[in-house]
Amino acid sequence: MDSTQLKYVVEAALLAAGKPLNLDKLQSLFSGKEPPARQDIRAAIMDLQADFAERGIELVEVGSGFRIQIRTAMTHQLEKLWEERPPRYSRALLETMSIIAYRQPVTRGEIEDIRGVAVSTNIVRTLLERNWIKVVGHRDVPGKPAMFGTTREFLDYFGLKKLDDLPPLSELKDFENLNVQLDLAEGEIPPVESAGSEAGSESEQPRDLAEAFGPEDSVDDVAQEIADSDNVASLDEARAAAQAEDGDEAGAAHAALESESESATVLPLKQP
Repeated sequence: MDSTQLKYVVEAALLAAGKPLNLDKLQSLFSGKEPPARQDIRAAIMDLQADFAERGIELVEVGSGFRIQIRTAMTHQLEKLWEERPPRYSRALLETMSIIAYRQPVTRGEIEDIRGVAVSTNIVRTLLERNWIKVVGHRDVPGKPAMFGTTREFLDYFGLKKLDDLPPLSELKDFENLNVQLDLAEGEIPPVESAGSEAGSESEQPRDLAEAFGPEDSVDDVAQEIADSDNVASLDEARAAAQAEDGDEAGAAHAALESESESATVLPLKQP
């Protein structure tokens, strides 16, 4: 099979799949004794990326593989094609998700210690049902509490290839812009059903960091506490982590997971 035909097959497969495909899956589509080599498939992908450079779609790599999606700049023009509005998540859910993403593996009790308030069972259930988090082990302490971590689906949903692609805590903004910055999908996953007031509700969003996190000295205090308890290498790093923890219901909001690349995208629009 020549390179042009290979490129056509890869393009068609990514469009038809409706989900990311990795190199092994793409290679398995070819019958015969000598399927295309992985490097040839990757070369075809790179050719497609070049072809799409000046078009309204793009080919990107996420946690589960490669997919073709709507280009970020096109999302606002296409919003009317989707009847359902993007789900809006409560501050508490975003805080919990952000803590798991940045501090994983982490137990429910550790999340509660960071947030300073109890974590609703509905929040954990919602994150598990969306397959954004999973149990990755159990802490070797009395009671053997479950430890939570993120999944490949989490990476796919937020347009990330790996956890290292998460934005630095210091670069995240307030909750007002969270759905844009972290690129919450707008229909890729059905809206959250109200399993309880905390998991599905919307709360008023802060307008700036001062409103979201309170006095600067409280951030420094929490940063120092993290540095002391978690052996963080420097106070600057600790302060960045503290911005994910400061305040009762506001702290981890600073980290709320919906990636920096989401400065304009809405994943549902990224579907083939």
